[in-house]
Order: sequence, then structure tokens, then C-alpha cells
Amino acid sequence: MSKILIPGGTGFLGRSLSRYLKAQGHEVITLSRKRDSNSLYWDGENLGEWEKELETVDVIINLAGKSVDCRYNPANMKAILKSRLSSTAVLHKAVEKCSNRPRVWLNASTATIYRHSETRPNTEKEGVLGDDFSTNVAQEWERVFFEKELPGTRKVAMRTSIVLGATGGAFPVIKRLTKMGLGGMQGKGRQMISWIHVDDFCRAVDFLINSELQGVVNVTAPKPVSNKDFMVNLQKSLGIPIAISQPRWLLELGAFFMKPRLSLS
Repeated sequence: MSKILIPGGTGFLGRSLSRYLKAQGHEVITLSRKRDSNSLYWDGENLGEWEKELETVDVIINLAGKSVDCRYNPANMKAILKSRLSSTAVLHKAVEKCSNRPRVWLNASTATIYRHSETRPNTEKEGVLGDDFSTNVAQEWERVFFEKELPGTRKVAMRTSIVLGATGGAFPVIKRLTKMGLGGMQGKGRQMISWIHVDDFCRAVDFLINSELQGVVNVTAPKPVSNKDFMVNLQKSLGIPIAISQPRWLLELGAFFMKPRLSLS
């Protein structure tokens, strides 16, 4: 059994993964920016008392980063980028100092690193990277992660798609809207949805820990579906007879009112 450290382990994915790994008999320690009795505190930017744990840790699974469930105004965009780069960089400093380095480091990344495509899959080897805020964040995140080698530590960047689960993430919101009769397609409905169930995400992480894979790995179900098909299937499974679609202008209006704007300090 392994001792596993999960920075950013208090969110939906971290909680699900912790339960799964503990059920497998592993010892799990989480790092959190919130001070509580269930996690070690860190600020995601600086070395601290938490780094002592790395001397006895077998595996790091870094999930730290500000949620992207927010308005993309300048303050939030800055925080999204900084939280990912800073946490990855400070973990690298800590591991570099270790006398006994972890054998595996899995770092969160995102399938959003690829450009929008409706006709061809984006594989690890042949995927085409995008050039907008979200894809550039992902590329910078991976650049910092792979910038320096750590002899003795195998690195994997997990390009994870949307993770669906009943207790968190995007699915409860989509389900609630569908029950309200707003479960139609968004926009033209042709956009492809890459997804993975949270239980399969946990099993994928378990597989990566015990495999010899390194570099970038897509963590997603093998067959993406169109937004239209996804919403139709969800509507049918919930038995909802009404499904109002949302044109692009309505989605943009809703996004404007979804979160209050923040000002830069």
C-alpha cells in the first residue's frame, strides 16, 4: 500500500479520489488552502511544514487550482493561471529537495488544451493544441510541470475531460436545469463533449499510479458525444417531457449574470 499526497484534495475530484484510494488501503494526506482538521495547510505558493511529508510519500496527485466555474474577467483569469502554475512550481521545489523522492507524480491538466473540433479526435500524439485563454493556461501548466526532470520520479500530466458525478462538478447543475425543462441543446448542439464518470476517473488514476506510462495522458471515455445527443439522453433518462434549447445569445446573456464581476486589486 502507498502513502499518497493530494494537493487540492478537498474539491469534488479530491474527495472522490481520497475515498476511493482509502478503500484500496492506501494512506491519503490532502493539502488545502483552507485550515481544517482533515488536511494539512499550504498556500499553494510557498514551501512550508507540509513539505516534510514528501520524504515518506510514494505518490503525489496534484489537483490544485482555482475553479473555472466563474466569470472570465481579468481578476479570475489571473487567479486561474496563477493558482495552477504556482502550486505546480512549489511542489517541484519541494520534491527537488527530497532525499527520498516520490516514485510517481500525477499532475492535473485538462482536455481543454486541444482546439475546438467537431470532426476528428484529439489524441495525445496527434491532437492539435488551441490558442485561447483556456488552452494557453493548460499549455503553460504542462510547461511548468515538465520544465525540469526529477530523476527517480515518473511524471504524468492527466489531460482530464469533464468529470461527471452525482455529488459535484458540472453534472448536478446540468441535471437541475434539465429537470426545470431547460435540458435542450446549447447553441447549435454540434459541439463534442468529452466526459468521464468520476468512478472511472478514480480507476484511471489508480491505473496510472501502477503503470509505467509517463508524459501526457488523456483521461476520458473513449467515445465523445455531441451536445445535442448528450442532452437528449439525459432528458430521456430523467423522464422530462420538455427540453427548451438555448441559442448562443441566451447563453451569453446567462453567463453575464451568472457571477458578479470582480475588480483587480
